[in-house]
Amino acid sequence: MNQTLDAIFQRRAVRVFEPVEISEGLREQILNAARHAPSSFNSQPYKFYWVRSAAEKVAVAKLCLGQKPAETASALVVVVADLGSLSVTAQGQLAWMRRSNFPEEKIRDYERRAKIGRILFMPGPFGMFAAIKRALFWLLNLWKVLGMPPLSRQDLFKWATKSTSLACQNLMIAAEALGMNTCPMEGFDGRRLSRYLGLCGRHHDIVMVIAIGKKSPAYSEPPQWRRPLDATVTVL
Repeated sequence: MNQTLDAIFQRRAVRVFEPVEISEGLREQILNAARHAPSSFNSQPYKFYWVRSAAEKVAVAKLCLGQKPAETASALVVVVADLGSLSVTAQGQLAWMRRSNFPEEKIRDYERRAKIGRILFMPGPFGMFAAIKRALFWLLNLWKVLGMPPLSRQDLFKWATKSTSLACQNLMIAAEALGMNTCPMEGFDGRRLSRYLGLCGRHHDIVMVIAIGKKSPAYSEPPQWRRPLDATVTVL
């Protein structure tokens, strides 16, 4: 079987880890795989906080409700949907295109699309642009098949979370392929963890915390069940 498929099918949420050192090189490979996940408009609306020191891990594990994967992991990765990075990311891609000698037409096209994206995704003060966008796109939809852009900050976080989740999956598959194990956790005190990391509620939302390490020999994985393919997939 293909090695990538091996990693996908072998990956499990490991609940107990044994202490191992994760080298800087291994960490970079795992995080590089995460950032190569696809994202809407190549916006990459996420940040990763790699928690490795013993003191920091104890503090973050406590905010993860003292779960065993968090307490025994070699490292914890706090994955954050980051709306505040959108403008900087767009400018970074534009600078890269210029350094890479993209044709001026391509650069102008990207600048135009980035500007339109900023307008479409702008909630405005007190969400005042949401009503305008809703009315405008409702009218356009009367004669043209058209999606609805994010109308509120909550919609923006929902949009960013989709791309962030793809990056999380890349991270976990890469860790598995490189001989490490993971456990994604949604159980954490989001308010206190955000404050601990110095996050801003206006721009940041913690999507999950991923425990990374080597599965403890003492940990026995329960049998895995998945719904049959025909109960999950509809072929049209």
